[in-house]
Amino acid sequence: MFSLAHRVDTRTAPAREALPVSILERAFVVHGVLDCEGEVRIHGRIFGRVNADRLVLASDGCVECDIVANEVHIAGRLIGRVFAPTVSIDETADITGRIFHTNLTAAR
Repeated sequence: MFSLAHRVDTRTAPAREALPVSILERAFVVHGVLDCEGEVRIHGRIFGRVNADRLVLASDGCVECDIVANEVHIAGRLIGRVFAPTVSIDETADITGRIFHTNLTAAR
């Protein structure tokens, strides 16, 4: 149902280029599906679904959606589900929903 990009063996793979960064500021509101190659930093609001390589939900950001990514950092408000191998949760995060992960880091 949900799939992530094919994993590369980092022991033999060349160094990865920095991901392009897209920043959605506070005035930005999305209703629907947001597909982003690279990293997306959310300070605004999203309702629907987000697909990205890396997602950062800032402390002033709010999403009511499903997130599918390789890496997710949550510092803001999330209502929905997260599908990501690596998830980190900041102490300012407010989460209602489910997180499907392999590695989870939570601040105290």
